[in-house]
Amino acid sequence: MPVFADRLKSLAPSSTLAVQARARELRARGIDVISFGAGEPDFDTPARIKDAAVAAMRRGQTKYTEVGGIAELRAAVVAKLKRDNGLDYDPADVVVSCGAKHTLFNIMVALLNPGDHLLVPSPYWVSYPEQARLLEAEPLAVPTDEATGFDLDPARLRDAVTPRTKIIVLNSPNNPTGAVFSPAALEAVARLAVDRQLWVISDECYEALTFDGRHISIAQLGSDIKARTIVVNTCSKAYAMTGWRIGYAAGSRDLIRAMTNVQSQVTSNPSSIAQWAAVEALTGPQDEVAKMAGEFDRRRRLIVQGLNALPGVSCIMPKGAFYAFANVRRLFGKTTTIGGAPRTLRGSADVTEFLLENARVAVVPGVDFGSDAHVRLSYATSAELIREGLSRMEAALRRLG
Repeated sequence: MPVFADRLKSLAPSSTLAVQARARELRARGIDVISFGAGEPDFDTPARIKDAAVAAMRRGQTKYTEVGGIAELRAAVVAKLKRDNGLDYDPADVVVSCGAKHTLFNIMVALLNPGDHLLVPSPYWVSYPEQARLLEAEPLAVPTDEATGFDLDPARLRDAVTPRTKIIVLNSPNNPTGAVFSPAALEAVARLAVDRQLWVISDECYEALTFDGRHISIAQLGSDIKARTIVVNTCSKAYAMTGWRIGYAAGSRDLIRAMTNVQSQVTSNPSSIAQWAAVEALTGPQDEVAKMAGEFDRRRRLIVQGLNALPGVSCIMPKGAFYAFANVRRLFGKTTTIGGAPRTLRGSADVTEFLLENARVAVVPGVDFGSDAHVRLSYATSAELIREGLSRMEAALRRLG
């Protein structure tokens, strides 16, 4: 038998991708499953972006590019950050990667040594701690409270800082909770990062889906915190380009150079064709973005209202992204049948399995996001399917013992 690296012993596979795969498997067997697992818009990539990709291919833009992205795309990122966020960067302060997940891993490779600490407000996106563990660093979850809308807790972050702390990860709008961190909390964390000389990874991939108020990047709060922040974004969510695999980062030129060096030895450049599509996405008309955000806003109200009407379930209103983080703690201790055998629901994984088997609805267990009291539902699906999924869940939940 092969002997794998020790680092794989603690590596957990992506639960969100696992749920999507399970739903596809059941559908392939002819079983009608409604999936609330997908972390991608159900809209198609706008035609203007597809046309730009076709035009690039016809121009012969099918070769290797600069490792960190073509000059035109890095300039487009600079323009976007100025237009939408009031942030000033030069193209040399930008690197383009094969999706934001790749961007984040490049940052961690460039910054983390074995034993370093990474502070992650919890609940968190599943990949932050796993990427740190791959590098033999130690991720430390810092709780947030549902009663505050899962806002940042600067006091808890401050108490969690140790001499080995190197990075604070911020994700706003947040996956999985839909939280949008308050200006006051961001300002307090900015002071903490500057005072303790910590790096801040600001994952802003859901920026375009900020429903209440305007998106604020922590890098906007002053030159000191901007110098310590690496802003991460993507074309995936705002432009329904998940499969095109384009993410980017802007920040300290030395760090960008280090990330580019890492990328040069791992993947080299992102797809040349996808890069030209991204130039059009960022620089062309932005009306499709607002239209998509408006539809997601309608869906979030629909799904949250429906979740709060289910027996044993409650859900706060998310302020961004396209996820509802439903509290299912009151279902724990109830009995059901799963796989033909009696089962007592004891955690979010049990609830997830129960809903898949008894309601034919796929959700993601919250335990993988740092909260076993919740399940995550993506409302990146039609209003019709949201209503049908909620109806199935209600019928199944009313049969619980």
